[in-house]
Order: sequence, then structure tokens, then C-alpha cells
Amino acid sequence: MTLKIGLDRGGQETNSRRIIARIVTAASTFSTTQSAITVLFVGTGTFSFSSCPGSRLALPSLFLCNYFCFTSKLRPQTRPHLPLPIPRFVEKMLRSGQAMKAVKALAQRQPCHARALTTSSTISKFTTTQQKVPATTRNKATAAATETRPTPSPSFNAGESKNRHHVQPLVKPRESEMDESFIGKTGGEIFHEMMLRHGVKHIFGYPGGAILPVFDAIYNSKHFDFILPKHEQGAGHMAEGYARASGKPGVVLVTSGPGATNVVTPMADALADGTPMVVFTGQVVTSAIGSDAFQEADVVGISRACTKWNVMVKDVAELPKRINEAFEIATSGRPGPVLVDLPKDITAGILRRAIPTESSLPPLTSAASRAALELNRQQLNASIKRVAKLLNVAKRPLIYAGQGIILSEGGVELLKELADRASIPVTTSLHGLGAYDELDEKSLHMLGMHGSAYANMSVQNADLIICLGGRFDDRVTCAVGKFAPAAKAAAAEGRGGIVHFEIMPKNINKVIQATEAVEGDVATNLRLLMPQVQAKTIADRQDWFDQINEWKKKWPMNDYEKAERSGLIKPQTLIEELSNITADRKEKTIISTGVGQHQMWTAQHFRWRFPRTMITSGGLGTMGYGLPAAIGAKVAQPDALVIDIDGDASFNMTLTELSTAAQFNIGVKVIVLNNEEQGMVTQWQNLFYEDRYAHTHQKNPDFMKLSDAMGIQHRRVVKPEDVVDSLKWLIDSEGPALLEVVTDKKVPVLPMVPAGCGLHEFISWDGEKDKKRRELMKQRTGGVHS
Repeated sequence: MTLKIGLDRGGQETNSRRIIARIVTAASTFSTTQSAITVLFVGTGTFSFSSCPGSRLALPSLFLCNYFCFTSKLRPQTRPHLPLPIPRFVEKMLRSGQAMKAVKALAQRQPCHARALTTSSTISKFTTTQQKVPATTRNKATAAATETRPTPSPSFNAGESKNRHHVQPLVKPRESEMDESFIGKTGGEIFHEMMLRHGVKHIFGYPGGAILPVFDAIYNSKHFDFILPKHEQGAGHMAEGYARASGKPGVVLVTSGPGATNVVTPMADALADGTPMVVFTGQVVTSAIGSDAFQEADVVGISRACTKWNVMVKDVAELPKRINEAFEIATSGRPGPVLVDLPKDITAGILRRAIPTESSLPPLTSAASRAALELNRQQLNASIKRVAKLLNVAKRPLIYAGQGIILSEGGVELLKELADRASIPVTTSLHGLGAYDELDEKSLHMLGMHGSAYANMSVQNADLIICLGGRFDDRVTCAVGKFAPAAKAAAAEGRGGIVHFEIMPKNINKVIQATEAVEGDVATNLRLLMPQVQAKTIADRQDWFDQINEWKKKWPMNDYEKAERSGLIKPQTLIEELSNITADRKEKTIISTGVGQHQMWTAQHFRWRFPRTMITSGGLGTMGYGLPAAIGAKVAQPDALVIDIDGDASFNMTLTELSTAAQFNIGVKVIVLNNEEQGMVTQWQNLFYEDRYAHTHQKNPDFMKLSDAMGIQHRRVVKPEDVVDSLKWLIDSEGPALLEVVTDKKVPVLPMVPAGCGLHEFISWDGEKDKKRRELMKQRTGGVHS
């Protein structure tokens, strides 16, 4: 088999890291065969493994004489008399976690002897000076073996075999098939074709000078729809909502400079929440980069911290390859945003030559990657057995499900199967809402700072917590030192603990120390666990469920002040009524929110039963997210009922996108809970800052006149008795519509865990305490607020 990798100065770092890891895995996979593994390094020569791949591998650099010895620490070895530099990114590749896993498998196999086959210049011709092979020679590198083999590095002398001097003849690498279909096309036309190959149906974006060659190429395309927002931030959040509702990556296309920087917030939001998004940005022509040209910005540098991967395309021939990489990286592992920067001369340029077919077609999972997954599965068997043992002996187990269980194919079904088979109560994170049917008696609803009291109490008293696709965010754990004391005590006695199923290694033990960590795709690993789980009924855990039911009775979710006090609408009541009205509808109901009190009330009082129905900004907490995300979700699921539940402060940030919904007749429904304040902030000011309301009361526009100006149906509701009729009007209306709900003010979101407290130290609603709170607020503010 032949693997190719570029080590030229143009840089192939990300792709190279992946391929080198595959080289190591391939050596492990094929070690029992007689097949040689040939690795072709573009620009440096050819390298061949012998018929016995094993624990050693040599990689030539541009100087053709650097050797790497695979040891437990992967320390690069060089010939003592040739202290030549080693490319740092190659060293970084070899130190990757995936390579290390493969090396462990190689360590017990026979050594592999390798030989570097370079140009006619042999290693013996090198001196101690750092002499680089001329470019003309590198370009004419041949695969001819030399008659005499140079003395190998000392690192190759260990573990000699009888066939040490035998070298398998080099097989000429198979030439790649070439794709001529792009010859004569501009970069913009290649972009259009690549979108079709990736099945893109919708693009969100805003044009500008630097990206015009692409917009010209997709002009009036019949193959996908283009949604034009009123601001690039809106495009980014629309793409997020599209991805969250469909599971497909959202695609954004914007111009250079401010067009690109305006999508930084959506990219940061997508990175925090694991949302797949591919962003294409225009850029000034390559000859003007670095000259402070008009609308020039270092987009690659700016976006490095808020993307999984980014790249600037420097040649029209590499555009298909970069687009393929972008979609693969955005959707693999934990999903996230990627960015491809497109200089104008690249998108306007014409491709004049054929390109390798593998760079123009969407990639498929390679044999080496499948082998790596199989190797990982084998290594997980021991861990899975330990998890099953803990689960089978636990008396008070609990499942904490995060968004990862929804993102993993088949994860939701496996979650239900596990909970039913072993009779385990289930709580979820904010993004995990909908992963488990909340009408099931084992449901505990959401946990965390504003989670249900009974979910928080269950977490604190469980002897085994199984985290499926969660990352133990600070809003979930609250005070880390006080988190899950019973599980930690059980872990010390070997009868429980905290088990973490997680696809991202960096999230394991980052916040909470796991008793047992199971790395990899959640659903895949659950399939390995299920056969080893013993069946148990609720009767088998009667004491545990009796305790949970007592907590449910003591702290019900509908325990809050109703409308009698002021005659104004309580936001909790409105959301409960909305949940009841939509419960029996045949079509799917998708809810999006902004960020603030309304977000938490929606999470608490809507009954979540299905995955991908709660779309909100969790990790970054981006106000203004709700409306554009709802538009994107409606585009992805046109037959679903999509409702944005927003607060007035959050809605004000992106309300211009109402006209986008009107322009494209995107039938989103918008509910604005209007209390004329930044509710979550005023709640903290009331509880912890002695009612000093610093700049948290804004003056809103007339939302009725605003909706009318934008061509949106609208209605305002003030009285509690009109809530149900108004909600039915909103749902039954054709096209986009807005319902303004004038709500009571200074209504707190409860339960609430204050900063520095454990999950069990929450504040719950108490009628007498609430009266005293309002009286004190009235005194402090001179009657302005009560």
C-alpha cells in the first residue's frame, strides 16, 4: 500500500498529522502480512517499509537524513555527526495520542528495518553543515535504490534480526487518478461544484467585493437556496440553527474584513456548543495581503481561537481539497466550526491542470482509520468491563446525558435502552434536553444551576454517575469541590464513582476526576456495554426511586408565584400553556431561545420529549441567538413548527432578522417576553447587589409597529386569561408571526444555585420570603421597583 504526504514549505500540517497517524496504524494492522507499506513524501523522496513492519519507522525531512525511532517517548534520533533540524510539526504529529496508541500495539511486535531511498546523492555525501538538497534535485527525486546501503543511525542497531541486510525492492508507487472536470473553471465555479458534491442545500451569507467571484458563480443556482440575512452575525446563527435542527453542517459565505469578523461570535458559539459549521470568507488578493489593503483582516489569525481548524487557500488547484478537509473536520469527532479564507485572485483564477481525484471527492473512511477504530475498541474492552461491574453493583445509579448522546448516531435509543434495562433515573444538561422523554417516570429533568431540585439532589446522593456525552460544565457542577459527594465516597470503596463517556480526550478529567473514562463515540461504546449490563426493575431499586419521588413532591417544577399578585402574566405559566398546546400536534415542535431568564424558564417548564427540539446558546451564552437560529432551524425543517421564545433584551440584538423571515417567507413564530429589563442580570442585582440596578433597564421599540413595518403578523397579550387564545393564534397563523407578551417584572428564575454553593444548596421559591424580598426591593429603590 502507498501513503502520500507533503512536507513542502507550503505546509500540510493538519493533513500530515492525520496521515502520519495512519502510517503508524497501518504498520500495526498489516504487521502479519507480507505487504510492504510505501510512504511517499512529496519533494523529499520515497521511503519503503520491509516485509516485516514493526516498531521502527524512519521519516526523512527536507535534508533526507533525519531518523525517528519509535520508542515509548517517541524521541527523534539523528545521526550524531549530522545535527540537522527536524521539522517541529512532524515531531508534534508523532507525539499525537492516536500515534501513541498505535505504537503501544507495535511495541510487542518484531522490529521493522527501513531504508531511505533518495536521489542519486547519498547520505555519505552530506557533511556536518546543514546542506539542503537543491530544489531541482528534489523535484526529480527518483525511486532507484542505491547499491550500497549507508550505515544506519545507531537507533536502528537495536534488536537486529537475521535478515538485517535484506531490503525488499521498492515498488513504484501507484499514480493517482486525475480529475479533469475542473479544468477551465474559475475558483468560484469550483466552489459551486464542491457544494453540490457535499450535498449542500442551503447557504447563509452576505456578499462583498472580495467574495464576488464566488457569488457570481452561484448566481441563480438551481441546486441550493441562498438566505440573505441583514447582518453577518445573523448568517452565522442561522447556520447554527440549521445544523442543530438537521445534524448537517451549516454553511456561511461572507466577504473579507468586517464581513468575516462579524461571524466571529457565531463561530465561538458553535465551538462552545459543538455545532458543525463551515465558514467561507473572502480575502484581498494574495499580492495585497499584509499591505493593510481595503477590508483586509487576518481572518486566519483572528479565528484561530474560535474554530476547530482554519486555512487560507493559496492556489486554485488546492481549493477542492481544502473544502473537503473543511467538511470532514467540521463533522468529525466533536463537531465544530471551521473556516476557509478565499483570496479574490484564487476564486477568480482559472484552473489549468488536472488535480488528483482523491482531492476533489468527499473523503471516505480509510482502511487505516477503520483499523484504528478497531484497535481502540479492543483497548476499551477492559474499561467497559469495569464500568459494567460498577453499574451492576451500584444501589443508586444515575445517568447524566449531555448533547453528545444526541450528536452520536443511535445514542438516544441506546440511552433509553440502558435506562430501561437497568432502571436508572436520567437527568440531562441544557443541550441534552430532548435526549430522554421527560414524561417517563425515570426522568429527572435538567440538572445544574437552574436545574430541577430533585435532579440536583439525586446527583448529590447517587453512588454511581454515568455521564454520557457531557463535559461537566460549571453550570452543571456548580462548586466542583461539593459535586457528587456520595459517588466520590463510593469510588473510594470500589462500589461506585463517576464514569465518563466522552469523545474528546481533553474533556476527560478536565473538571471532574472520573473513576473510569471511556473515550470515543458514545453510542459505539454503549453498544459494547449493553450486553454486560444486568437487567433490573424499578422494584429492585425501590428505595432509590422512593427517595427521588419524595424530592419531586417537595420541590415540584410548577412551584412558583401564579398570576394573582398583580394580575400580570407569569412567564412560567405561558411556557407551560405552550407546552400543553403543542403536546398533541403531529408535526415536530422545535423551540429556540435567546439567552437570559426566558431561556431558563423555557428549559424548566416546557416538556422535552424528542432530540434536536431545543436550540439555544449554552456554552457562550450569546444574546440575540434565538431569532436567527429559529430561521435556520425552519429552513432545515420546513414542516416543523419552529418557535423562538425570546426576551426583550435578547430580541433587540438581532430583531432586524424579522425582515429576513418576511423576505423569504420563513414561517417562524416569535414570542417576546417583555418585562423591559435584562432579567437575569437584574435577578443577580436583586439577590447579591442590594437592588442597585446599574444600566439593566432599556427602552424598547414598539414591537407591534416594528412588526408591521417589516411585514410580520403581530399581536400583543397583556391579560393572563388571553394567553391560550393568543398562543393558538400564533401557532395557526400562516407565515412568520410575532406575539408580544407583557409579563410581570422582577420574577426570579428558581431553583437557583448561588455561586460557590453545591448543587444541594439551591434557593427555591417560598411565598413568604418572596413578599419580604419585594418589600425590601421597594424600600431600596424608593418605590421605583416592587
